[in-house]
Amino acid sequence: REYRPFKPEYSCTQVVPCDPDALRSNRVVAVCTEDEANKMKILRTQIMNLIMEQGKNSFLVTSANPGEGKTLTSINLAISFSHQLNKTVLLVDTDIRKPTLHKFFGLGDRPGLSDYLIGKARIQDVLINPGLDRFVILPGGRPLTNSTELLASPRMTFLLNEMKQRYDNRFIIFDSAPVLTSADPMVLSNHVDGILIVVEAEKTKREDVKKVLEVMRDKPIIGTVLNKLIG
Repeated sequence: REYRPFKPEYSCTQVVPCDPDALRSNRVVAVCTEDEANKMKILRTQIMNLIMEQGKNSFLVTSANPGEGKTLTSINLAISFSHQLNKTVLLVDTDIRKPTLHKFFGLGDRPGLSDYLIGKARIQDVLINPGLDRFVILPGGRPLTNSTELLASPRMTFLLNEMKQRYDNRFIIFDSAPVLTSADPMVLSNHVDGILIVVEAEKTKREDVKKVLEVMRDKPIIGTVLNKLIG
């Protein structure tokens, strides 16, 4: 049976100012140096050329393994995209086994996507504006082990389609679990317009990158980002 919940009212988004000290310590681009911000602008422009000029509006950020910088890359790209005057950005934490997006903003534990998926929260009640213009966060919510089943559910499919189609001027970025430790990115890859793979310099193994490219070989990979490169 087709799932038809009430459509979420994004106008009800809560404003919860983020912690500037958390942004600074986590190297979030909103308070970073001009050089760091410019690097994100270059990456943003490359993604825009690949996706937005084709009329598409979403991509997923993942990595081979945990701890390689995918979440910070997602955040910094989302903030950089929000600086475009004609675009708003929705950043979604779909790593619901180990949600961490909220921590980068110093927001504390709170309901989010997982709570919506198990019917414990309405989507309009878990969307947050962290005090930054044209920028909305959907936190991961409570950690749940059955993440793959929830992300493949009709409830999630409806939400994904609704998020992508409701607003012409909205761009959606999904922070996903790592490819080699979870099936979640494979599930989500069927609903996004592009996939960005984060590779950590001097840590991510070449063999692991090859495994990711093999697993995702039929998916819309738009490129890789070399993270934590010194010099």
